[in-house]
Amino acid sequence: MPQAGPRVSALVVARNEAARLPACLASLRPADEIVVVLDRSTDASADIARAEGARLLEGGWELEGERRNAGIAACSGDWILEVDADERVPPALWADIRALTARSAHGFHRVRIDNYVGERLILHGWGGSFGTTLKPILFRKGAKHWRGQRVHPGLDWIGTEGERLTAHGIRHEVDRDISDMLRRLDRYSSAKAADLLASGRIGSLPDNVRRCLSRIFLCYVRRRGYREGGWGLLIALCAGLFPLLSHLKARLEPERHRPAPP
Repeated sequence: MPQAGPRVSALVVARNEAARLPACLASLRPADEIVVVLDRSTDASADIARAEGARLLEGGWELEGERRNAGIAACSGDWILEVDADERVPPALWADIRALTARSAHGFHRVRIDNYVGERLILHGWGGSFGTTLKPILFRKGAKHWRGQRVHPGLDWIGTEGERLTAHGIRHEVDRDISDMLRRLDRYSSAKAADLLASGRIGSLPDNVRRCLSRIFLCYVRRRGYREGGWGLLIALCAGLFPLLSHLKARLEPERHRPAPP
């Protein structure tokens, strides 16, 4: 239900997420508007978004950054909360968002992310482009611009970063199980290989081996993945393998991953 104070738009960018979209959109009802961007979706996602009363933008975008920028442009709120279809925003966090946007003089804020694999909450060890526990997803309209990449595109900001919302977190159902996590690694590394080939800079094997090892150390030791037992080790291995697999796919199978000319 719309409320007094700055208007907040909730933005969801998805592709064939009919199974997850209903719960996501239900959690966004406290927003002043919901905008859903569907990228080449062929399932019932559009009907689900319309039934929820969302503003719908359908199209086909090769780059993740492009489709996210299109969604941001479609939002009319003073502030935007950008979430994915596998994320749920609890009511307590909405109360924090309303209070913060009413007083903030900053351009953007990071929000706590609670990552679940199945029904297991995993608090430690995320990082290395394979997961995070804080994301800059609450921002003023016009403050955030995504760069043109296929996976984990960079960000350009206007304005300063404000306090972080950490009292309550977004529930992120990041993977259903171990097999789902490995499929995500395969999907991400293929998209990253296309980005590397498009840039003409795929790097060297020794450099990417070093990146692999440093990310494993970062996630398992410095970010305390060891506290999660075998799950922490698995996440660290996936985070480390991401740049190495991306490099190897670009180097060994360029014909499979080279992006088509526009």
